[in-house]
Amino acid sequence: MKHFIAFALLAACTLAAAQVTEKTVARALKELDAAFAQSIEDYHIPALGVAVVHEGQIRFAKAYGFSNTETGTRADEHTLFAVASNTKAFTAAALAQLVDDGALSWDDRVRDHLPWFTLYDPYVSEAMRVRDLLCHRSGLATFSGDLLWYGTDHSREDVLRAMRHLEPTMGFREGFGYSNLMYMAAGSVIEAVTGEPWKERVERELLAPLGMERSVLSTTELVGRDNVAAPHNWREGRNEPIDWVNWDNVGPAGSLISSAKEMAAWMQVQLDSGRVAATGERLWSADRTREMWTLHTPQPVSAWWNANLPSVHMRGYGLGWEVYDLEGYQIVAHSGGYDGMISRQVLVPEAELGIILLTNNNNSLPWAWGFDAITRLLGSEEPTEVVPLLLEYLREEEAQPASVLPERIENAPASLPLSAYAGTYTDRMYGDLVIAWENEQLLIDFTRTDLFKGILSPWHFDTFKLTWTTKMMLPEGTATFVLDAEGRPERVEIVVENPDFDFTELKFVRN
Repeated sequence: MKHFIAFALLAACTLAAAQVTEKTVARALKELDAAFAQSIEDYHIPALGVAVVHEGQIRFAKAYGFSNTETGTRADEHTLFAVASNTKAFTAAALAQLVDDGALSWDDRVRDHLPWFTLYDPYVSEAMRVRDLLCHRSGLATFSGDLLWYGTDHSREDVLRAMRHLEPTMGFREGFGYSNLMYMAAGSVIEAVTGEPWKERVERELLAPLGMERSVLSTTELVGRDNVAAPHNWREGRNEPIDWVNWDNVGPAGSLISSAKEMAAWMQVQLDSGRVAATGERLWSADRTREMWTLHTPQPVSAWWNANLPSVHMRGYGLGWEVYDLEGYQIVAHSGGYDGMISRQVLVPEAELGIILLTNNNNSLPWAWGFDAITRLLGSEEPTEVVPLLLEYLREEEAQPASVLPERIENAPASLPLSAYAGTYTDRMYGDLVIAWENEQLLIDFTRTDLFKGILSPWHFDTFKLTWTTKMMLPEGTATFVLDAEGRPERVEIVVENPDFDFTELKFVRN
């Protein structure tokens, strides 16, 4: 009896801690409204779209700033932004529906559905399960292979067949390596099981029931559509609109384009374990929700987290979702990063609370608000202060920008006449890289994409500075030529310091 009483008291305390009232949320939103507006000024962001749901209702849906700085068009809650990797939860949900239907199991071997699926090791290729595709434990490094799909004319299957050449950085299921390619494979599994394209399946089974009528899964569908944010690049003290990049080949990992208002509908169905409140239709079962929100692959809680987010004690990845704790609550969240657009979605299931933040340049603000806004909405006595902390980092970077190029060695001319470096260099995964000698300069062309074109200028010895001639998010880089025993260029090594793409995975050998 004493044990029962103790358990009852513990349960009552837990329930009380989880109760977040409408009044608490309304009070926090009143304060956050002004703070959201100020933050886009501080972080140099054209627009910020925000929606908050609580207890099944949309409590807040608003946008700040400009969807396009050149036209001066204001953003609103219906403005479309790329949500990028927040698409992964849609792919996981589409698979959950198939699990509910008995069409597949989370523990099916991937090769049961994609017999040609091949990775770096025969055992891994045979042992990879559907759930492994969704929780980033393939053994590949974070973002490994992303240059194979990014802006290229490679099809999804082209990329997946080429990835057998990617080298692991850890053992299978031994660590976390964020993988877009595994979600591409997950989309292909859906297609193999259903016999229909991933895009059509997600549109019919998820977007349509939720009334996400303006949301699209391809940039090709933006033509003629109004109220679309332009992606931007912060350059030389101003926001410059850049072109949308088509992500159809990586669709299951990141092609969704949506608004704050329509992503609110997605948060509502998530927080109701797959049930659409307006119609009562259940899109997937509560059991599948539990499985998707269960931590599968742990991630470390670093000293930075301990110092700045001390209420976070564990973190990791489930199936399509990040999972961690904050202020004693389970948190289910995800970020999305696209060219010139960043998003963040955070759910607090126990409090029936969720927030989506959408922006249109590359920045850390949505991630920071994912903590600061949530702790305020929860009524925390000591809310987090990540937004001002990351602003300090930003201002330090602006005051002392770090060079992305190696220190130059003076009086170190190239080994050969510049024209001798021209030629076609091929990577067995990617394809051809053409370096041409035209008008007394070396031009570089990654032939599988229109994004990566530039000029090579002598830096020192056989290393050249790579300056892009296209509008894009990447910084300058270097191209270093390795000569053979006879002094002829044998291969070229490309280095571009950035957090998303590892150019050193590509081994370009001269033909």
